[in-house]
Amino acid sequence: MPDPPASQTMSVASVQVRDLSVSYAGRVALHGISFEAETGSFISILGPNGSGKTTLIKALLGIIRPTAGSVMILGRDPAEADPGEVGYVPQVKTLERQFPATALELVVSGARRSWPALIKREERTRAVQTLERVGAGHLSGRPLSELSGGELQRVYLARSFIRRPRVMMLDEPATGVDMAGASDLYELLDAYQREHEATVLMVTHDWNVAYHHSTGVLLLNGEQISFGAPDDVLTESNLRTLFGHVGHSHAMVVGSDEGHDHANGKEER
Repeated sequence: MPDPPASQTMSVASVQVRDLSVSYAGRVALHGISFEAETGSFISILGPNGSGKTTLIKALLGIIRPTAGSVMILGRDPAEADPGEVGYVPQVKTLERQFPATALELVVSGARRSWPALIKREERTRAVQTLERVGAGHLSGRPLSELSGGELQRVYLARSFIRRPRVMMLDEPATGVDMAGASDLYELLDAYQREHEATVLMVTHDWNVAYHHSTGVLLLNGEQISFGAPDDVLTESNLRTLFGHVGHSHAMVVGSDEGHDHANGKEER
């Protein structure tokens, strides 16, 4: 039997954004954004405050509708996507820490897509196993108000992982988390992505994290500055355009012999 046409063997990109524009009350938040995230890719989204990064995530989640252009998640409009196939981890600083709930209840809510009034035995077992997977099994009975930033992010990762989503979206997940906790978080995310061939889109301010963890980088400032492989996108010229300066830490990535030595140690993905 002859091989099928190439068009039938190619997988559909997990995320497709075409000429996306979003406006609020007459103010343009995003304009003309176009990119694709292939299955199993890790896309970092960088930009200064107010550049539209969170707006993009909200459009990808279907929380807000495009003013123009289109967004497709796993081949469907976000409003029609299976919620179990899309995971979301918010910023720690945006969460209501005094909400009267335990880590276990929060993780179970991810499986149910609603708040659990009564947790079944099988739900408890599955939630504890997922917490253990992210190194947070000992936190299952702890109130959210007693968790550190790093602990809370582990719990939110577990909440997202419990349904084994094919697409993970994270909005600055390391905000409010110390360096060791952030490193652990990225390792957990990398491990989940490799195991499930998940597609990850992560908003971050840290271009070193973007360089070492990403297969693709999107630079935003209301409009699309650049999109492509980290080596091509995270250049001194692009980052000066985006942020107006290049910090010392970035000099370790590009623009010098020392930076190229450092880049050679980049994890193969």
